[in-house]
Amino acid sequence: MTDEKLPPMMATDDPVDDEDDDIFSSTIDDLSSLRNEELFVPSPTVPPPLTNISLNEESSTLLETDVPLINDHKEVEQTTSKKVISNGFEEEINLKENDTSSVSEKNNQVEDTPNVSTNDINFENIENGFIKISISETTKVGEGMSSYVAYRIVTRTNMTMFKTNNMAVLRRFSDFLGLHNKLSEKYLRNGRLIPPAPQKNMLGSTRIKISGNQSDQATSAEFIEKRRLALERFLKRIALHPILRNDKCFCDFLEQDCELPKATSTSALSGAGVMRLFNKVGETVNKITYKMDENEPWFEEKEVQIENLDLQLRNLHGAVESLVINRKELAHSSGSFAKSAAVLSNCEEHTGLSRALSQLADVFEKVESVRTEQANTDFSIFCELLKDYIGLIGAVKNVFHERVKVYQNMQHAQMILTKKREQKTKLELTGRLDKVGSVTNEVSEWEAKLSRCQDEFEQISKTIKVEFEQFEINRIKEFKTVISSYLEEMINHQTLIIKHWQAFIPEAKAIA
Repeated sequence: MTDEKLPPMMATDDPVDDEDDDIFSSTIDDLSSLRNEELFVPSPTVPPPLTNISLNEESSTLLETDVPLINDHKEVEQTTSKKVISNGFEEEINLKENDTSSVSEKNNQVEDTPNVSTNDINFENIENGFIKISISETTKVGEGMSSYVAYRIVTRTNMTMFKTNNMAVLRRFSDFLGLHNKLSEKYLRNGRLIPPAPQKNMLGSTRIKISGNQSDQATSAEFIEKRRLALERFLKRIALHPILRNDKCFCDFLEQDCELPKATSTSALSGAGVMRLFNKVGETVNKITYKMDENEPWFEEKEVQIENLDLQLRNLHGAVESLVINRKELAHSSGSFAKSAAVLSNCEEHTGLSRALSQLADVFEKVESVRTEQANTDFSIFCELLKDYIGLIGAVKNVFHERVKVYQNMQHAQMILTKKREQKTKLELTGRLDKVGSVTNEVSEWEAKLSRCQDEFEQISKTIKVEFEQFEINRIKEFKTVISSYLEEMINHQTLIIKHWQAFIPEAKAIA
């Protein structure tokens, strides 16, 4: 009998590495808050000021969005009330809990109907609940290379899994990475989509530790603010998930007002970090060399969709970053022009022309401020959203790869079972009955293993379909909200520039 080459057995207990140890950070300056006050008093002859343009009539009020969520044993209807804020992410999350309706039939239909909708599910005996999470402030603890930044997490909720309704705790960055690792170890193998934690940045972290002069402190403050916003969005995405938000590790993370055990395994230089690096290399090689014989068209279609979406999001993210840099350069050039015009007005002997040049310099200073704010808006509202979803697409790929690993284990069990059955048949034909009993037991063991692998493969396939459907619902709604907010801000900035130039027209006409 020709021996068949067995596929490699995939490890099931290896921690998943979702960290990126790239030491280079984006060179884009952080955000300054948008100013809403008027920068001039219009002349009586100036046309009436243009009103702010709103693409969404509900942008000044709460945006009501129904997002149903599903877990393993029950489906939970989620209703989110969103306030449009600078980064386009919801400020408050209203959730539904305590669902007592059974949806076993719905889960059984997922495999036969991949695009099953969750909008038509009936819910009974549901109590309104909400979770509001914010990172209100940051504090630098210690000095020198042993220092770190602590983030104050404030939580308001009426969910029953928490002991109190109002909580405030301090957490360091490694605690967030430790939370992500724990959730990944518990749920990624089951096909759950785990929101990615912000990436490590060794250069930025080191700069915080050794910052001394004013320039370094300003750069460190910008880095900390970016990370604060990213960590806040990370926690909010976990709170949106009907399974992850009920996890004890997440509840303890928000609730326990004490220092958590240091997550040393998240360090890139630790033994666990080195092992993660080797595991990541091994998984990358496995992804390249192993091609799964896919029998479900749904997964083939979604894998192609994810690859294309990932590529286009990365291209768009790079374009938006370039746009932000160009806007900042344009703002800087406007400021240089304003200074030159001001100097020229001081040298001009003609009174009317001197006054006009001085007013022109003032207008360009205001335009510089508006363009700087517009660059910050491009980054805060649009660029950060794209960066988040590039990470979420990576999390979707990880879930799909977990299914491939389960399939490999199932194929391995099938091959071993086939070999054991052939061995048993040979022993029976040759009359070596003394060894038939032990081989029969081995056959039974591998039949049980194969059955468990098949059940696991079917279950992870169903879970991935449900998770991906909810991911698509959230993605479309969030992009719609953010793009509307982004366009409103861009139109309002352009309107403000027009008003500045309209105010300058009488000064230009007054030159005699």
